[in-house]
Amino acid sequence: MKVGLFFGSFNPIHIGHLIIANYMASQTDLDQVWFVVTPQNPLKERKSLARDQDRLHLVRLAIEDNSALSASNVEFNLPKPSYTIDTLTYLKELYPQHELVLIMGSDNIGSLHKWKNYELILKRYAIYVYRRPEYEEGPLADHPHVKIFDAPQMKISASYIRKCIKEGHSIQYLVSPPVRDYLETSSIYRKL
Repeated sequence: MKVGLFFGSFNPIHIGHLIIANYMASQTDLDQVWFVVTPQNPLKERKSLARDQDRLHLVRLAIEDNSALSASNVEFNLPKPSYTIDTLTYLKELYPQHELVLIMGSDNIGSLHKWKNYELILKRYAIYVYRRPEYEEGPLADHPHVKIFDAPQMKISASYIRKCIKEGHSIQYLVSPPVRDYLETSSIYRKL
């Protein structure tokens, strides 16, 4: 099976994430897309991050009606901070029968050279990049293991959603209905 790995904080998961994952699962050669919920991105602050289990739960709620999408907590038990090369190596050991593909936006391919062991990532794994018009893809976009896709884009940010929740504004249409229902009755993001 060919599995796309979509890493992120998903703090919270929103419609933009779902559109990209569904595009990759339905309009490329990927059989499945796994949302790999990251406990701590080494390049981001932790203070605005909801608990790991809460974010994982929201991802599961968001994708429960799509069998091509799955949620992974694999990084929860790996050393922190999470480095993509370490997670990829671990997943390859767990699932040697799967072909693993990394999914990222053009913002990430443009800064991939800053990642731990990025040369190994490029050597061992295919990378499917969805274009983000406001970001340059950089020279690594021409690498033979990199494929560029024009997936539909929605300019939605998790930080905007968190701000709406904290200020008591509607998040309808920004997140899936099950996620919205859960967040409306929960204290997640109200106290961050």
